[in-house]
Amino acid sequence: MNKNISIVGVPLDLGADRRGVDMGPSAIRYAGVIARLEQMGLNIQDKGDIPVTRPRNFTETENHKYLDEVVEANQKLAEVVSGIMQEGRFPLVLGGDHSIALGTVAGVAKNVKNLGVIWFDAHGDLNTGETSPSGNIHGMPLAASLGFGHERLVNIGGFAPKLKPENVVIIGARDLDRGERELIKRIGLKVFTMHEIDKLGMARVMEEAMAHVSKNTDGVHLSLDLDGLDPHDAPGVGTPVIGGISYREGHLALEMLADADILCSAEFVEVNPILDRENVTARVAVALMSSAFGDKLL
Repeated sequence: MNKNISIVGVPLDLGADRRGVDMGPSAIRYAGVIARLEQMGLNIQDKGDIPVTRPRNFTETENHKYLDEVVEANQKLAEVVSGIMQEGRFPLVLGGDHSIALGTVAGVAKNVKNLGVIWFDAHGDLNTGETSPSGNIHGMPLAASLGFGHERLVNIGGFAPKLKPENVVIIGARDLDRGERELIKRIGLKVFTMHEIDKLGMARVMEEAMAHVSKNTDGVHLSLDLDGLDPHDAPGVGTPVIGGISYREGHLALEMLADADILCSAEFVEVNPILDRENVTARVAVALMSSAFGDKLL
């Protein structure tokens, strides 16, 4: 595993249209992420936060709330992430809402020809302007990365698509909109819902997921939304859905990823301190990061 880690925060909440998640990067840093990873012998470089423009008034373009600002932030993020990879370092992105995956994936895919993605999330994030019930862009990044949706989202980083459907796996889904279900079936996307996790167990799900995303790919990106976990374990998220992945299942999944040594980048998103209690969700994020980088009890 690449032990040279560059952290970048993205204090963006406009994709979720709900205040608080912009403080996620600060909450994760406050929870001790740098000290935790350095104790593991990793070389940590904190590149600070991507500047985010806050509009004076509400804007919406073709059922895309704050499109200009979200695109601007993600273009900047894509450039920073690409630069980190060109330096031979591992980009670790702290969100912010899940719309930041637009920039992270663009920056990584620019340097990894065939990128695999494991998308831990209660939601599919596969909406477009035509299917989204809210117009919130944090529900669109995976669709846009696959080449579906508004051209400005699809073309962040200057190329499209970033991902092939056969190289993507969603884990933990339990709240999918109609348009997302239709797209999943149309393109044949691999999805492990909570039904499969309950039926098969997390270990088997991860074995199958890792085999799927590492076949014919040159590296794997982890996009982890904290609402993939059950709200009992991660209460500080913007769109909690009961019946999610447990704290222990989350650790097992990331420990298996560390053992497989297939990750080339990662992002942890949707930590909302306003909705949290005593910063527990940020601490969970830090603990999961340590597992992803190989932390072990013995």
